[in-house]
Amino acid sequence: MNQTKIIAKILYYICFILSGGYLLTLVYSGLCLATGFSVSPYKDGKFLHINYPFTEQPFLNIENNYPYIVFSFLTVLISYGIFFWLSARVFKVFFQSTLFTKENITQLKRFYRYNIFIPLPLVVIASFFVEVESMIWGLVLIHFMLGIFCLFLANIFKQGATFAKRTRPIYIICPS
Repeated sequence: MNQTKIIAKILYYICFILSGGYLLTLVYSGLCLATGFSVSPYKDGKFLHINYPFTEQPFLNIENNYPYIVFSFLTVLISYGIFFWLSARVFKVFFQSTLFTKENITQLKRFYRYNIFIPLPLVVIASFFVEVESMIWGLVLIHFMLGIFCLFLANIFKQGATFAKRTRPIYIICPS
């Protein structure tokens, strides 16, 4: 179990950093696009460079049309920012001293609900405004399967919590 806690802790920090990166990129890009700060059009205005702050070095390259910016850029940034934040919270569950708690079950529920119910509607709505590549449908399927797997875990955790209430809390003890 010590190995699981170590891996969970490492993945927690990786996902937390990725979430922060996506959400900071979202905020920075949103500010740049709203104000025109650090944005450089190119190829007759068809595309935009969002530059690194206070430089002329391109950070991001995007198409210069609103449907693309909203559905293929900003929505992706916020969706994956939330996904990695929820993933970090799930990995945090696995290095707690008590696994089968109401709070841990809540984290698993949030993750599976997000993955089952958010990606498909987002991609369907986006498909009305931008071209959705076939690979994206594969990602939707992967998110759905992750959600189902986490649903199973949440149900196992519910049973563990019920058992723990009837007996006593279950602690995972790791030898030092």
